[in-house]
Amino acid sequence: MVVQGVVVESTNAQYDADWIQADYQYNRTKVEVKDGVHCATPVTDLFQFRTGRKIPRLGLMMVGWGGNNGSTITASIIANKCRMSWHTKEGLQRANYYGSICMSSTVRLGYDASTSDSVHVPLSSMVPLVNPNDIVIGGWDISNANLADAMKRAKVLDYDLQRQVAPHMEDLKPLPSIYYEDFIAANQSERANNLKEGSQKRDHVELIRQDIREFKENNDLDQVIVLWTANTERFSDVVVGVNDTAEHLMCSIKENHSEISPSTIFAVASILENCPYINGSPQNTFVPGCVELAVRNNSFIAGDDFKSGQTKLKSVLMDFLVQAGLKPTSIVSYNHLGNNDGKNLSAPSQFRSKEISKSNVVDDVVESNQMMYGRGEHPDHVVVIKYVPAVGDSKRAMDEYSSDIFMGGKNTIVIHNTCEDSLLASPLIIDLVLLAELSTRLYYKTGNMSDYSRMHPVLSLLSYLLKAPMVPKNAQVVNALFKQRACIENVLRALLGLQPENDMLIEQKLNPNIRKV
Repeated sequence: MVVQGVVVESTNAQYDADWIQADYQYNRTKVEVKDGVHCATPVTDLFQFRTGRKIPRLGLMMVGWGGNNGSTITASIIANKCRMSWHTKEGLQRANYYGSICMSSTVRLGYDASTSDSVHVPLSSMVPLVNPNDIVIGGWDISNANLADAMKRAKVLDYDLQRQVAPHMEDLKPLPSIYYEDFIAANQSERANNLKEGSQKRDHVELIRQDIREFKENNDLDQVIVLWTANTERFSDVVVGVNDTAEHLMCSIKENHSEISPSTIFAVASILENCPYINGSPQNTFVPGCVELAVRNNSFIAGDDFKSGQTKLKSVLMDFLVQAGLKPTSIVSYNHLGNNDGKNLSAPSQFRSKEISKSNVVDDVVESNQMMYGRGEHPDHVVVIKYVPAVGDSKRAMDEYSSDIFMGGKNTIVIHNTCEDSLLASPLIIDLVLLAELSTRLYYKTGNMSDYSRMHPVLSLLSYLLKAPMVPKNAQVVNALFKQRACIENVLRALLGLQPENDMLIEQKLNPNIRKV
């Protein structure tokens, strides 16, 4: 059974015009080693949550708006808002939000009182979320092409759909962006005809801040989220005295230091404007000084790198293999793609950024099983990306997983995955934006706090959507996909005063022959 609305009838949840207020018992298990024995102790922490019910007028500013992802998501939101349909050789197609967990997935709420069957609800009905059709879109790009031309250049959407949305996009033009040649591949220079004046990085920060303020004012917005969907940059060197602290980073920007990247400039500007900033590419935008600045300003940040195809599957398959008691010994991942992202990644420095974000996804799964893996032991892991213009946005991903199995045996799994790159990434952008915005309306309080507070500025809640998820300092990184998904579901349940959903179904496992007293 699938139903639409959710209201919790409990003393743990109260609703008024402005807030959903919930009392929540957070149950954990503390483990200590005593005399060589693991001693487990149940621990309960009491939380009060407040979630704002008023949905704001939201703006999204994308860095790289004229790229494949930016033009695709803009066209898709227009198509959904206008309820467009179009013809392909497969037949009539209708606009949808498939691929978005917020807009197209359900969660189990509980059981039906009369039949005991599971009751599922749209994830979007748990708490108030922005409707993506209402998002106002803008942004920056190093190319001056309007969004209709950018969409045509991207070659992602079917022609009949492009024909219908183009009139809505011809007047949408990216703001000038910033371009530091050392950070992206030289083959991108031919696009760079829409640049902000000057070469001083502190001026660029102020110009971007001004862009955000004007976009917010001109469109009568309550909230703006900034998201990087531009090209992958090379990794920035983390240098003591340059970008290791917030003070050093700000001084380095004023001094026009060469190691401050464009993505970090956008992040700093967003943080100073208290706009959530999401990094959708694999580079280390959030150098230590940038993270410190966000925490100090209590401004939300999230990253890194959209998790859409091969890496998402890898996080599922590795978790499956290790949880099944099999020991993966090697993972070889090969990709080729022909869009501009692939062109940029053909440069070694930019590929290295992507290689790092794709490789770390197995770490926590391996570390969870010390029965099979010794300290410091990991599977061999190789990532290859090649640029093949002929395949365009239709990325090919091929993976080989080799595992040790029972009694010295070997098991090999080979997978071929054709990924429509931008059509998989664009719904992730919607989810990132909707959940980041929700986080700005979420407050908590514990027994030793006098007032409510926001959650930590580093939004680890968004880990499900990102290849190399950021977490607060010293926090555990979780890459296993279903744990990440369960985190989102259970946080939403907590906001309603509901305990985490589990799959025990004990009521279905009771002995029917027991006589009740």
